[in-house]
Amino acid sequence: MKPPVGGHAVDTTTGRIGIVMGREGPYVRLRPYGGGREWDCAPDAVRPATRTERLRAATAFENARGRGEVL
Repeated sequence: MKPPVGGHAVDTTTGRIGIVMGREGPYVRLRPYGGGREWDCAPDAVRPATRTERLRAATAFENARGRGEVL
């Protein structure tokens, strides 16, 4: 099952968690949780993020924001 646009996904080649922004040619476009530069990922290297992975990404973002690393 591929994650839908707006869903949380894991790029299995890097382990990064992102939000599916759409598809560009043969690739899936992911954006880091909390914003940032999008990246392309091969469709066969994308899987839905687990609840634990989504929580971990949200916690990391909030911690960075609390340290002033994220605006």
